[in-house]
Amino acid sequence: MVVKKVVILDYGSGNLRSAERALARVGADVTVTSDENAAMNADGLVVPGVGAFAACMAGLRAVHGDRIIQRRLAGGRPVLGICVGMQILFERGVEHGIETAGCGEWPGVVERLDAPVLPHMGWNTVQAPEGSVLFAGLDPDTRFYFVHSYGVRKWELQAGPGFAEPLVTWAEHGVPFVAAVENGALMATQFHPEKSGDAGAVLLRNWLGTL
Repeated sequence: MVVKKVVILDYGSGNLRSAERALARVGADVTVTSDENAAMNADGLVVPGVGAFAACMAGLRAVHGDRIIQRRLAGGRPVLGICVGMQILFERGVEHGIETAGCGEWPGVVERLDAPVLPHMGWNTVQAPEGSVLFAGLDPDTRFYFVHSYGVRKWELQAGPGFAEPLVTWAEHGVPFVAAVENGALMATQFHPEKSGDAGAVLLRNWLGTL
């Protein structure tokens, strides 16, 4: 079996070590670095993220992470965003009335969830679409670990001629929100697979299988 090389992009935000351990657990050769060449040449790139959208984008740009993501995807090279690392893939985020431009890989806005209790913290189920690769082999009532107050409440990218519509997984906390996206080489989860125990390990192993 060929061991896949995965880089976790270190841009000053994210649960780097827990993600590193979780990926190593499922058989990846993992490096945590901000080095652009390493990030470009890895079989898979993981973009974590914790905290505020604006702070994550500032950190990402400081290590040219937005360019790395764009260049990898232009070459069809896999990228996995986690939590705020998923959110920054969208066009923009709005927090406390401040709007920040994201990477713009997907149209849409990251906004505060309309829920009686925030943050949305703990275990929740998701509704994965038929044909999902990430959730293959997982029971529909499987729970994943979430910690967030913001999310994408409306999916805006539609299928067109010669373009397959991405597979979008939803969850609900007060309102429905995007829990995961599978869009060719670009995949992402709002929850933390590295904190989701055996279920998260299955998902990460499924992702490794796409590399």
